[in-house]
Amino acid sequence: MDLQQFADFFIPVTCIISVEKFPDGSHGNIRIVTGNQAYLNIAESYHEMDADDLYRTKFVPDSPYERYIPKNLNFEDYCYRCAVLGEVMHTYVPLEGNRLWIHMTMLPVKSDRENIYYCTYTQEFTRMAETKMLVNLSPEISNAVLSTCIKLRSAKDFHETMNEIIQDIQKMCSAEHCCVFLTDYRQRTCSVLCEALSKDTKLKSMEVYVDEIFFENVVSTWEGTIGSSSCLVINDAGDWETLKQRNPAWYDSMRMAGAESLVLYPLKARGETLGYIWAINFDTSLTVRIRETLELTTFFIASEIASYQLFQRLETLGSVDLLTGVFNRNAMNNRIDALCASAETIHDAVGIVFADLNGLKQVNDECGHSAGDTLLKHAAEILRNLFPDDEIYRAGGDEFMIISMNAPEAQLLRQVQTLRNYPDNPEHVSFAVGFCYEKDCACIHRAMRLADQNMYENKEQYYQAHPEKKHR
Repeated sequence: MDLQQFADFFIPVTCIISVEKFPDGSHGNIRIVTGNQAYLNIAESYHEMDADDLYRTKFVPDSPYERYIPKNLNFEDYCYRCAVLGEVMHTYVPLEGNRLWIHMTMLPVKSDRENIYYCTYTQEFTRMAETKMLVNLSPEISNAVLSTCIKLRSAKDFHETMNEIIQDIQKMCSAEHCCVFLTDYRQRTCSVLCEALSKDTKLKSMEVYVDEIFFENVVSTWEGTIGSSSCLVINDAGDWETLKQRNPAWYDSMRMAGAESLVLYPLKARGETLGYIWAINFDTSLTVRIRETLELTTFFIASEIASYQLFQRLETLGSVDLLTGVFNRNAMNNRIDALCASAETIHDAVGIVFADLNGLKQVNDECGHSAGDTLLKHAAEILRNLFPDDEIYRAGGDEFMIISMNAPEAQLLRQVQTLRNYPDNPEHVSFAVGFCYEKDCACIHRAMRLADQNMYENKEQYYQAHPEKKHR
């Protein structure tokens, strides 16, 4: 067969690829046999110039594909499925951090050689994702992706919805374990957002493995391991051997954990990696469907995670005092309104503590506002340590309020007394403290008024003991 003539029949960028098949069914060398002129122009311009191999600027027929295309396990799997198994392969995936998209089509070609199989490889590039290409999916995959989108858009509880979606993905993949990790590359941390395990699996929850060094030792290596691919798929011995060469430490840990197959996708939005989704020990006969489904699903999941995190940041800015880290006055007012609104049906007891920081003005006047800010942060830390299970609010400049819905009255009295007796010297924090306890949260406004009065009485006692600070 004249493969060059056959390649020249194609108008788009096209080459002919050969795949060597071993007796055990695995593949050997994957080579680019030849290509049409459009492909040869690209292949010859792709080459990375090497002083010792200047001849590489010209296309060499029947060369290993890695010479012109970065090594990619997904690409190798596509070549094998098309050339050896006779499947028509098609995908549309991002490259180079979503800056380019490649539309790839492969067609099996009849071979006249023993153990050597052929396929065509046609590629087109676009600068941005084209909607018509993204929706060109089978009905089964379209339904799976659409179901995920509907659940994400109609979600009332983000975490509950993500748990439901990861269970759907686990079932779709027929996997023993599926998980979504959240990553923060600035803080070098990660956490498990959601996961699903099959009933009969011996795999352990990822919560068992994720610790303070998991990001540095494992997660931080994933980006380099995936390389130029849009994902990492491991489904046979050859793939595992490649992983062993690329990332031996992770290979060892995965094999020890009982992994036989793996698919790993980064979750990216606006050029930032927000996390990863993976499936372990999935049905390898579904590899293509899994890859194509997750290829698109991950975009929507990543987008929803980005929106949720943005909302959380905005909510934090609206409810947290940025200097001290405790809740701000706006959050305090909203909490009081909510307690009053629920008072008809909920009759829980409530304890109110007002803690006014003594001597802040003196510190600001004599040492500067930076020193005053440090004193406020120190005060907030003391309150967090003393009232770890209660809600702490910065009600004003030097005034804090604690709402306790959990502690018995006797316990709160002990905590208040400890706060009143806190050491009073320039190196420590001193509080004027007021307290009131009501058996019904419907009386929260009265509790606040009485606690505030008690606090001012305590402050007068402080000034009587320190008259030099009364006008400070």
